[in-house]
Amino acid sequence: MSSDRTLVTVSAGLSVPSSTRLLADRLTEATVEALETAGHTVTVKAIELRGHAHAIVDAMLTGFPTGDLSAALDTLYAADGAIAVTPLFTTTYSGLFKSFVDILDKDALRGLPVLLGATGGTARHSLALDYSLRPLFTYLHADVLPMAVFAATDDWAGAGDQVNPLPARITRAGADLAARIAAREPATPADPFGSTPSFADLLARGGHSA
Repeated sequence: MSSDRTLVTVSAGLSVPSSTRLLADRLTEATVEALETAGHTVTVKAIELRGHAHAIVDAMLTGFPTGDLSAALDTLYAADGAIAVTPLFTTTYSGLFKSFVDILDKDALRGLPVLLGATGGTARHSLALDYSLRPLFTYLHADVLPMAVFAATDDWAGAGDQVNPLPARITRAGADLAARIAAREPATPADPFGSTPSFADLLARGGHSA
């Protein structure tokens, strides 16, 4: 049965253009293609952390995200699936990426299918996906996909792993995420007034008496 799905991408690239954003876009395209092939319509929303850097620091200091950052968080929390991609520095995720994760509601990603990706200079840094990035989202109780995608500099030129080249890894990861999203009940945003009694309920309880 077809349905609408919302896919959110979070990328923490620092430069413009960014290989991190490029990887996020390629993973998004593969996921959307797989979902549309299965008969679903997809809405894609991108969160580029570079544009929220100052607001993320402010939220860490005050404990309250505001403005566009608050809206971005609400978008992520209401998603049916997410792609999170970070550059690797000194063998781990970037400080900007970690700061964003630190301001997330600790229960908001529970059960959310998440595909992880990372970029770095050489393939030897790819293990950071499993010993650094994966535990971060496991702690948040996200449904982290077994497959993650690392892109080294040589991968973009087609000079990387010829047995398992980057385009093939992207296609497979996108298909895996699409399957997780399709198997899940579509996200329904919480009604902020859902627990408020109606006027009719108040009258039935005698709320009309003086």
